[in-house]
Amino acid sequence: MNRFFRADPQSRSAFAIAEPGYPFIAAAGFATLVFALVGIAGLAIAGLAVTFFICWFFRDPDRVTPEETVAVIAAADGKVVSVRTLEKNPYTEGPCLQIGVFMNIFNVHVNRVPCTGSIKKIRYVPGSFMSADREAASTKNEHNAVTIETKTGHTVAVVQIAGLVARRIICNIAEGQEVTAGQRFGMICFGSRVDLYLPEDTQPAVSAGQRVRAGTSIVGYLPDR
Repeated sequence: MNRFFRADPQSRSAFAIAEPGYPFIAAAGFATLVFALVGIAGLAIAGLAVTFFICWFFRDPDRVTPEETVAVIAAADGKVVSVRTLEKNPYTEGPCLQIGVFMNIFNVHVNRVPCTGSIKKIRYVPGSFMSADREAASTKNEHNAVTIETKTGHTVAVVQIAGLVARRIICNIAEGQEVTAGQRFGMICFGSRVDLYLPEDTQPAVSAGQRVRAGTSIVGYLPDR
């Protein structure tokens, strides 16, 4: 039976909201108030609905993470759209296993660290904004790649990819920082994708079409060293 731990302190709120959502919520709430004060009931009701939706979109629930040394944890909520071996790893030498998770607008969008280790490199690459569920989006869309060296000596890359609607990638960690599996590290606003690039002989624990939760679901097991 798995043991679990909390990588982040437990939220004090019953409905925690990610900080990047505050400006959107404030703007929608202010517009709703203006419509109500001038007596435009239809727009006020619509504004209230939009405000509630934005609050829900930026929800940031607490998660518990399995305590397994070689487990790779999902970095995003959503549907697994890719589990495949690539001959060339874009972020380190040699072939790799790629696992891609697509987030639609109804998923939690807070991203979490897939494994405990040290941040070796962060690379932001501008690009296009095609639908993030397409394979080409992994390399052609705007993205932010975080390379982690684990305590077991493995190199893992987690890549935040912008989508058709998503136009803002947030990454709150820095090179040289020590991170823990399941720890919050950023988010992508309004629909997107997160890819993991793992050692070739990583044992996948998910398949295409499966749904996963960031910080909680195990997506693979790193090889023993």
